[in-house]
Amino acid sequence: MSVSIGDRLGLYRAMAGAGPLTCAELAERTGTQEVYLREWLHTQVGAGYLTRDEGAADGAGYRLPEPHAAVLADADAPTAGVGIFGSLRSLYAVEDRLADCFRTGSGIDWGDYPPEMFKAVARFFRPAYRANIVPVWLPALNGVVERLGAGGRVADIGCGVGYSTMLMAQAFPRSAFSGFDCHQPSIDRARIIAEERELDDHVRFTAAAAAELAPADSSDQNTYDLVTFFNCLHDMGDPLAAARAARRLVKDDGTVMLVEPNADADPNRNTHPEGRLFMALSTAICLPAAVAQKGPLALGNHPGEAALRAIAEEAGFIRWRRAAHTPRAVVYELRP
Repeated sequence: MSVSIGDRLGLYRAMAGAGPLTCAELAERTGTQEVYLREWLHTQVGAGYLTRDEGAADGAGYRLPEPHAAVLADADAPTAGVGIFGSLRSLYAVEDRLADCFRTGSGIDWGDYPPEMFKAVARFFRPAYRANIVPVWLPALNGVVERLGAGGRVADIGCGVGYSTMLMAQAFPRSAFSGFDCHQPSIDRARIIAEERELDDHVRFTAAAAAELAPADSSDQNTYDLVTFFNCLHDMGDPLAAARAARRLVKDDGTVMLVEPNADADPNRNTHPEGRLFMALSTAICLPAAVAQKGPLALGNHPGEAALRAIAEEAGFIRWRRAAHTPRAVVYELRP
């Protein structure tokens, strides 16, 4: 909660690049009260997020180290992580239901979380998507940038409010983009954003479950140059059916880009900050959402590359390549 308060009140932003500040100086910069701010500063020092000069008087020497500022102060930095703390209210709002899930084996549908959850998750992923999808991840795929530059078709499955879809659409105006998500309120929001950004001439959003896309009688069979999954396959109750849908959608010479958390199936290898975060989110959000769909397989968000590859191969993809990675994400290239 102290991190969320620091973000909400602009405390980290006021400290970024400012060097050592006294409690009084920070209070003046942020319009906050010293009696509370001093306790917040002590909490942050204890957590290791801030430092305090040794031997300093009670009100002196508080610093936000530059590497920490990249996570806590700049919400647009690729390393930004502070956005996820806005989900805490939503998570505690469903704590009783989550405890029941442990007892009964039931789930919590994505749409059953309070609206703040969707905003927090989008805010968490958006900076990394902005920094990586167009400049790094798409170029890491063989021949995809050339296709999209000339004018191709893209299906973004599990698009949420469409940030990933629209980042690609802005970069490749000759191509046509379709975003699909089972959560109708997210699709409604994506349509509004696309219209505001004047992208609705080559972007469309449709509420649909991944497994239901491109049935046998669909005109969308084998018509997409690129199909993408951004941190969503593990949230699906039937990831194999979703992968099979992607195989039906993509051209025989097309590409599927699968982006998943950079976390290992072995929890002993996930003790770094990103790994700890993703395992906690898996228990609280990812797994319950997948179980709620009553499918045959709930992966959690760190099933490991071997499990993901097995699903891809069973779905009909015979070529698999780890194309790129960041501390938080791994990008896999799948081809028929």
